[in-house]
Amino acid sequence: MKHFKAVSRSACLALAFAASLIPTGRSFADSPPEAELLFSTGVMHLREGRVDLALDAFKRAVKADQKNPYFQKGLGQAYAARREWSPAIAAFRKALELSPYYADAKNDLGYVLIMSGDREGGKRELLSAFGDAMNPAPEISAFNLGRAYLEERKTEEAIQWFRTSLARNKTYSASYMLLAETLVSAGRLDEAVALLETAVKQVPNDAEMLLALGKAYYKAGRFKEARGPLSEALKADPTGPFGRTADEQLKALPR
Repeated sequence: MKHFKAVSRSACLALAFAASLIPTGRSFADSPPEAELLFSTGVMHLREGRVDLALDAFKRAVKADQKNPYFQKGLGQAYAARREWSPAIAAFRKALELSPYYADAKNDLGYVLIMSGDREGGKRELLSAFGDAMNPAPEISAFNLGRAYLEERKTEEAIQWFRTSLARNKTYSASYMLLAETLVSAGRLDEAVALLETAVKQVPNDAEMLLALGKAYYKAGRFKEARGPLSEALKADPTGPFGRTADEQLKALPR
């Protein structure tokens, strides 16, 4: 799913779904078994990119039980995947009406409000989600806030929120990637290199991260050091896009 603009593969995780499966005050046992099955089917379809089938499954689950906040959240995410912001907003608001402390739904609501054009409303929801002690993934709220400020060209605020995201979760790839891209764009290449050196230790064998470090070394003129992470990226993703790009970068290295 795309967010405020196209970036790296890992940066597309901001609208996380897995955390929404954690019960928050209402068990699936309260819903009819057929509704639970429809919800699980919708989750599968959404994760595997079959958005229309996911939307249909979530609609049917909600029809079977309109008072389950997880079903409403799934419905909202399916609409968001189709970039249908108004029904997505309505579904997330309904999820929060049913479960006011559902912090993960606040995060998603903030995202779709921003995408719909209500940037200030979206940032308020994200900030509320970030400050909620029940939020299972505050790093995602902080990441989304960083992206919002970056889109507004408020670079320092964006950098602060990306760093906050990493303070909450040192293995959150999306924040490493976008923070590094932001630092490079701001002319702070040395900081980006240091960040990516830390990132590959925290998230080992990630082809995208290794590629980013290799390219940063290359940009800094550190060609000998670039060879290592680029070779590892190629090994980790030999037939994929990161491996292919790493291979091209390796061929461009001075001999």
